Amino acid sequence: MVLKKARVLVVDDDTDVLFAMRMLLKTEVQEVVTEKNPELLLSLLSKQRFDVVFLDMNYKSTQGSGNEGLYWLGRIREKDPTATVIMITAHGDVGTAVRSLKAGATDFVVKPWHNAQLVETLEAALQQRGAAGKSPGTLPAPRRPASFAEFDLLGQSEAMQEVFHKIEKVAPTEANVLLLGENGTGKELVAKALHHRSFRAARPFVTADLAAMSEGIFESELFGHKKGAFTDARDDRTGRFEAATGGTLFLDEIGNISLPQQAKLLTALQNRQVIPLGSNVPVPVDIRLVSATNAPLYELAARNEFRKDLIYRLNTVEITLPPLRDRGDDVLLLAQHFAGLYAARNRKPTPSFAPETLQKLRQHRWPGNVRELQHAVERAVILAEAAELCPQDFRFSAMETPAATPPPALPDGPLQLHEVEKNTILRVIERHNGNITKAAKELGLTRTALYRRLEKHDL
Repeated sequence: MVLKKARVLVVDDDTDVLFAMRMLLKTEVQEVVTEKNPELLLSLLSKQRFDVVFLDMNYKSTQGSGNEGLYWLGRIREKDPTATVIMITAHGDVGTAVRSLKAGATDFVVKPWHNAQLVETLEAALQQRGAAGKSPGTLPAPRRPASFAEFDLLGQSEAMQEVFHKIEKVAPTEANVLLLGENGTGKELVAKALHHRSFRAARPFVTADLAAMSEGIFESELFGHKKGAFTDARDDRTGRFEAATGGTLFLDEIGNISLPQQAKLLTALQNRQVIPLGSNVPVPVDIRLVSATNAPLYELAARNEFRKDLIYRLNTVEITLPPLRDRGDDVLLLAQHFAGLYAARNRKPTPSFAPETLQKLRQHRWPGNVRELQHAVERAVILAEAAELCPQDFRFSAMETPAATPPPALPDGPLQLHEVEKNTILRVIERHNGNITKAAKELGLTRTALYRRLEKHDL
């Protein structure tokens, strides 16, 4: 068994963590070595071979930035590019831990951990190492999921594999998650997947569509009200926050709320309590928050139309869902899935797709994303005359066919270079839904250079 043969090094400046890790793993692996001082890390690696290194994210620094962990991760990988490193992080550092995966870490665990989950993470890392030829293990490497089919989340594309990977990593944590992406990309399905793979899965999953809430009912819907609080308040009402206690609250269309609503929401999240309308008694709430929007939050924040401090509360971890047009052959995978689904629902045999039909679906831009594809396939299955779906079974209306967007007109009067640069940066960041890495790549800048320009323009 790979696990029983493993030699594990744990580096953390918390002696309680080292003791707990040693007690947990000493019966699971061949050897556990613990070290409090990361300065001795490279010396230990020179003297002895370890199959896995558990590495804390923070040491002497009081800022909790995780930069120390990223630094030592880099030093380990300089010494051994094939090293298997699992980061140890606290709840508030989950976003930094996700960054560590891009820097070469194999996985991460969150303090306080669940023992069974930590051992499972270690075993998966060892399996992956063995499959890569780095140890004599015989078990295959864990396969990244092709789908979360129970939630109708399907995809083989690299973009969706990254989404699935983030769901797997973030779901078992308490981190707040912000979902970004165009309408119809499946943000609510991701929210449900996060909930059902979390430790809160047995508790409520409560949804609130903020776009449908006017100023007048916002507080009543989210925080509840007492009988007589206003004219139509005939009974006490439990708000969405209280209803979701112990479980997950999904706030959809978060980008649509006004500044006063943002202030009330921020207060509830900071205090972890709500005050129902008509009451002076705070009600404590325990929720895991997942939010979603298709709005350019970072551009809104730059224009002071969305609170930056609220964004920080919402996006411990950010997941951007790709538009369907960027997912390659996922279009065909989804089309076949929906064809089988709607054929069964309408008591019809599952149709096949003519090759020219698949080509037509692959070439369409899908401005409505997966939701548009779903409706198009349902309509085709219901109206098709033959057992094979032909191109004429898919007719896209003008609403579904994106018109060419003319380039923005230049403003009247003299142009200021710094204004042109500022507006270009804002447009590119909006195009990538706030993803700084992708925006920097399109602009031909490093992330650091882009951050400098954001600071220069006070964005």
